[in-house]
Amino acid sequence: MSKVIIYTPSDFACPYCIRAKALLQQRGIAFDEIQVSSEDDAQWDELYKKSGMKTVPQIFHGDALVGGFTELAALDKTDQLRSLKS
Repeated sequence: MSKVIIYTPSDFACPYCIRAKALLQQRGIAFDEIQVSSEDDAQWDELYKKSGMKTVPQIFHGDALVGGFTELAALDKTDQLRSLKS
């Protein structure tokens, strides 16, 4: 089973991260949150290599990039968010 992983910042409040986590919780989708410090250049470089994104949240289903909050909300609007349930 693939897991949903959401990368969020550890040292500042991110409204899109808060909304993404709330949406996942509302839909009953379990996720692991990995917080990344804005000072950790190595971890951000790895995330960029993995996703091509420099923004947060970064949401993955297994190794597949879902995207950020906008993409997550779009899946919800088309009733495809349930496909992320493990």
